[in-house]
Amino acid sequence: MAATRLELNVMRLLSRCEALAAERRDPEEWRLEKYVAALEDMLRELKKQSSKPAPELLNEYSRKVDFLKGFLEAEKLSSSMEKALANQFLAPGRTPTTAKERTPATKTVHLQTKARCTGQMRSELLGTVGLVLLLCWYFADCPCLQSDEKQSAVELDAVLQHHQDMQEKLAEEMLSLARSLKNNTLAAQNVIKQDNQTLSHSLRMADQNFEKLKDESDRLEQHAKKSVNWLLWIMLIVVCFIFISMILFIRIFPKLK
Repeated sequence: MAATRLELNVMRLLSRCEALAAERRDPEEWRLEKYVAALEDMLRELKKQSSKPAPELLNEYSRKVDFLKGFLEAEKLSSSMEKALANQFLAPGRTPTTAKERTPATKTVHLQTKARCTGQMRSELLGTVGLVLLLCWYFADCPCLQSDEKQSAVELDAVLQHHQDMQEKLAEEMLSLARSLKNNTLAAQNVIKQDNQTLSHSLRMADQNFEKLKDESDRLEQHAKKSVNWLLWIMLIVVCFIFISMILFIRIFPKLK
């Protein structure tokens, strides 16, 4: 079935939104947010049409729109750690929007965002380490603070402890996220495996039923042919008997004068 005008507009606007999301944008850039809102309204109208696309295609459109909405929400977060965690929960599209794409644009945006958040987190950690080293040098070499050496050491230990706590917290969150993703993947694999087994069993039962139905149809056809043959012979015998009886009746009882 050919795509309707509204579906073509949805595909064009979706492709434009994916292109804007892939670019480096100004924090004050407003077009993408407006485009995604308009795209959501158009998709809602497309679902109400009588000549709407296949359910799989509608689900793919909804998946990409949800990804763009989540992408915008993640961009509004303040820390790179929160952005990275929010980005992990985003689900990009599975198929390209246009024929020119080799891989889905939302998947490319997802990978770019993940790499950017990882780089920001690395920069923040390196900046914290540099600050700690600078403080170490300052407290060790500044002559005006020799009398407060103990207090400086305590403050330095507090900074180092805070930095270590941040690293441990980040590592725990990443491990928890990886564990959750692994559990979800295993659960999805089990569900898919069970569905495949059920589908295989259904196909086998359908094949067996088809073979049985075919055999019964052949037997019924043969039985019908036999019944027709016997009935034909009986009718022929009856007609011959009636014909011979009429001739004998005419011979025995001549016509009255």
